[in-house]
Amino acid sequence: MRKSIQRSLAVLLAMIILGVGYLWLTFASPFGYTAPENQPTLDEDATYSVFVYGTLRKPWVRWLVTGRAGSSEPAQLVGYQKQQLDIKPVAGATTEGEVIRVTADELRALDRYERLGVRYERVELTLQDGQSAWVYRLMEPILLDLELE
Repeated sequence: MRKSIQRSLAVLLAMIILGVGYLWLTFASPFGYTAPENQPTLDEDATYSVFVYGTLRKPWVRWLVTGRAGSSEPAQLVGYQKQQLDIKPVAGATTEGEVIRVTADELRALDRYERLGVRYERVELTLQDGQSAWVYRLMEPILLDLELE
């Protein structure tokens, strides 16, 4: 019985360590990601508005990614419809989300989390209230036009 409990605790500890490692690798690790070079220069003293419509609406996810949960305000993005992990332009549609304010370092952390330039692009869009905000959108796949001979 005692060995069974020890084995169970060892398995539980291993699962916790693997879980923490996975979270670090996914949310905070610089490994496996290089920021694209063609991004606008960020002002280190400025704060940036980011419209979030998915996992980043959860304060605990923002805390894991940026080191703080911060506050958010409800917002709407008119002319776009949420479709799974993306938003697509659709006339008459509205996507519900939130606006968060982040520093330049936190915006870089969000870029890393969203894999800017690999999976998502960051575009500046105007929200329903007229405020401008950065929004992450899935990148369109590049189709190569290969001629087969």
